[in-house]
Amino acid sequence: MVFCAFFIVYHPSYAQSRVDFNIDAMPADQALTLFAKQANTTLLFPYELAAKEQANPLKGEYTVEIGIVLLLEGTKLYPVTDSTGQLSVRAIDVKPSQFAMQTPASNQALQAISDEPRNLTYNEALLETYVEKIAIVGSRATPRNAIDSSVPLDVINIADLSRQGNSDLISMLSKLIPSLNVNDQPINDASTLVRPANLRGMSSDHTLVLVNGKRRHRSAVISFLGGGLSDGAQGPDIAAIPYSGLKQVGVLRDGASAQYGSDAIAGVLNFALKDDDEGGVLETRFGQYYQGDGESFQLAGGMGFSLPNNGFLYLTGEYREQSPTSRSIQREDAAILEAAGVPDVPSPSQLWGTPTVHYDGKFSYNLDIDLSAAHEFYSFANYSKRSVEGGFFYRNPETRSGVNVIDIRQSDTNNDGVIDMQDEVSHFQWLVADLTPDLSGNCPQVTYGVNEVLFNRPEYQQVLNDPNCFAFNELFPGGFTPKFSGDIDDVFWVAGVSGELNNDWQYDVSGIIGYSKISYGLENTLNPSLGTDSPTSFKPGGAVQIEQSLTFDVKKEIELSVGNTLNFAGGFEVRNENYRQVQGDEASYKIGFLAFDPDNLVSQGFSVGSNGFPGYRPETAGSWSRSNWATYVDVEANISNQMSLGMAARYEDFSDFGSTFDGKLSVLLDVSDSVALRASINTGFKAPTVGQSNVINVTTAFGDNGLEDQATLPPTNPISQQLGATALRPEESVNTSFGLVNKFTDNLYLTIDFFHIKLEDRISTTSAIPLRATDIEALNAQGVVDADRFGAAKYFTNDFDTTTKGLDLVLSYLTDWWDGQTQISLNYNWTATEIDRITQYARIDNNGNTFLETNLTPQRIRMIEENIPRHRGNISLSQTFERTNALLRVNYFGEYYEDHLDASAGLDIEAGSEMTVDIEFGYRFNEQLQIMLGANNLLNNSPDNNPHALRAGALYPSTSPMGINGGLYYLRSIYNF
Repeated sequence: MVFCAFFIVYHPSYAQSRVDFNIDAMPADQALTLFAKQANTTLLFPYELAAKEQANPLKGEYTVEIGIVLLLEGTKLYPVTDSTGQLSVRAIDVKPSQFAMQTPASNQALQAISDEPRNLTYNEALLETYVEKIAIVGSRATPRNAIDSSVPLDVINIADLSRQGNSDLISMLSKLIPSLNVNDQPINDASTLVRPANLRGMSSDHTLVLVNGKRRHRSAVISFLGGGLSDGAQGPDIAAIPYSGLKQVGVLRDGASAQYGSDAIAGVLNFALKDDDEGGVLETRFGQYYQGDGESFQLAGGMGFSLPNNGFLYLTGEYREQSPTSRSIQREDAAILEAAGVPDVPSPSQLWGTPTVHYDGKFSYNLDIDLSAAHEFYSFANYSKRSVEGGFFYRNPETRSGVNVIDIRQSDTNNDGVIDMQDEVSHFQWLVADLTPDLSGNCPQVTYGVNEVLFNRPEYQQVLNDPNCFAFNELFPGGFTPKFSGDIDDVFWVAGVSGELNNDWQYDVSGIIGYSKISYGLENTLNPSLGTDSPTSFKPGGAVQIEQSLTFDVKKEIELSVGNTLNFAGGFEVRNENYRQVQGDEASYKIGFLAFDPDNLVSQGFSVGSNGFPGYRPETAGSWSRSNWATYVDVEANISNQMSLGMAARYEDFSDFGSTFDGKLSVLLDVSDSVALRASINTGFKAPTVGQSNVINVTTAFGDNGLEDQATLPPTNPISQQLGATALRPEESVNTSFGLVNKFTDNLYLTIDFFHIKLEDRISTTSAIPLRATDIEALNAQGVVDADRFGAAKYFTNDFDTTTKGLDLVLSYLTDWWDGQTQISLNYNWTATEIDRITQYARIDNNGNTFLETNLTPQRIRMIEENIPRHRGNISLSQTFERTNALLRVNYFGEYYEDHLDASAGLDIEAGSEMTVDIEFGYRFNEQLQIMLGANNLLNNSPDNNPHALRAGALYPSTSPMGINGGLYYLRSIYNF
């Protein structure tokens, strides 16, 4: 049986006082709401079933216990009280085989109500199946369930969330929500460290994240390589939240900027923390992939404490480690070196797989305490610290420009009238450093063809044996693959006071601080310009994101007529954001003598900075801030017994780009007792982040001619402006949705929702734009002396408009099969995105002619439109008996497109659809201990093979939505106390 929950805290002290009740005969849902209000307490009751029952009139002075019995006498509802004194209402048709609890109350059963504790016969977490979860996101009115909402939403409890092998929260959510897509992000710069999550085909920073209804800060990490869709996004770090401290997760699949502000374009994720005041849980999880790698271990625990004045404190701790995986083969160029006898060639030369998680520790608390009968203090916080290590591309010792060779181009292969960096390489010149002060070492100059092996040339050994000459082949004869890591610290803290005033106005005043810091690390690489003095490990710097907010909210429920109410809410918010770019260690950015020798004013052609990620120089480090304030109004009303209407409006002003005004209208219409229609329309926005407006980053990525250094620059940088950059402005959206809710029975319901999102001026990084000879000349004339340092540049821009449309379908059925509880659920999502407009920029070619060109390559356009599968879904069967339970889930991933290596160089992958099967078996030994054994991807299915695997060694498409690691088996245990 499915219940809707309306939470209010009842305390035994209420039993000793009498309340003057004045409640007429009316539907039980309305009567129980009035009962809770007049008693100044709160109840947990089945909203939908209560709406079908007629409550008795209750007038006069009674205790809460006696009053609720008289109110419900003769109905199919009855009150129960657990051992802690918490009062709730249940329905008679919940079978005793499902719960061992009190029989329906009557006037003769008052003693049983107050004294007999509720006792579950098996996993207490299964209570969440029968008591439907509160959805406190998307509405500031009375909490509601998923099928009574005027907008589409999902509510996921912690028991369902944990029934899988994944151990990080972001992967757990993606497993259960088909419209939320996350992939492994191997060798993808900072996106490997903080993976972007895409809801409804939108970028990762188009989803707002709340914790207990409060805005969570964004991560310091900007996804410079975000797999196309999230390129340039700066979203929140969901993985920093400990899943073991959660009670449930609310997923609002609708725009909500008019209610919550910037970023809520695709929807809202609200993480509700546990609020138990007693007991605790200890959970362990072990896992390993079928191939014998990726071993993971997780230990999590939480405990509740009762505090004076009806208070509680819930503490959570979580620790995780994970070994890396490799789904790689040897690259073709590395295999050629091995065959030629080149020593120390790594095999495989680079790893495609899950990165190493050296440690991942999280802590959270949730606290609430009464200041008086009508006012309470609350606070909650989350601290996370983790260290993740991935890798970069392999540096071939015979082709790596700026380290081992100088590229030589002798023909105009792209027919643009000039020979420059955009033409194909015809030869290499070996980079050999002359170590003598006057450059008199007579080091050989060796030029060789692109298909020739330098190691076989006689000059190779000559250089290695000459003390006056040096080449990095001496240190890394077989090449090298940098290791890229990040140490991530994340803090989220909230404190506030809430309560009710004498005029029935409820208020909430809170302060919020968010802090995210990442410190980058590089190993197994070098700064070529330093020559033999170069270290092989670096600290290239980091980034910090700090957000501070003050909020003031009020709300009031106004009775329009019997059964019809108006919920009014409004508020004010002030927020300050700060983004800092932290300078790297000197060796990571230093210009060594092999790049420029001040004594002889000669450059020997070696590149500058730690290879793979040059450190942030003092002139690129800095701190940038902005402030904003906002005010909103949110109104919801039951204008009749069949229709409810919601309206919201929000005005927000930013110090750096101006103001926005957004609105929302939603409606829920009951066509019959079992069928309802719902619809909404809203406008939204996403403000450009402070980081996007100011960050500078250089990374190594694949281009048309192989690896090249690509700079991501602020739109105010001279190089960006030479390429057409302008100041950033907000993204603007119009989001419409309409759907149908069909509750066939109390145990079977269906929701179907169609959505349409029109998003203009989307902020993203451009594709890598090659710097032509004319660009470099113009920049040199402006005094930009290092313009030729980069093969290409990117910048943040409002580059294109999109239309995203789709369909969400949810079917849930709860019944009793084989003398046990059975739940069947089907979730399906169809999402399609099309680019409607692309900004064109004026360019000047090498002959001085002006032409228009877009910043998006055809491949990048396809990545935005087709990299996420248009069709995705799952169907699950959960069966629970007295001591055992089992879960079977089948997942479907539609076909998708990948521009392999983000190269826009003809490495297209047209990947087909895939299915995976998950399974879990559990056994409860007693009331405290249960053990679960399961497998993700039971049949060890893999994505389609990568047709370009020899190019960079990736066996599978790296952006596969089903992952690239194959089957995972796991064992987990839960101990309740």
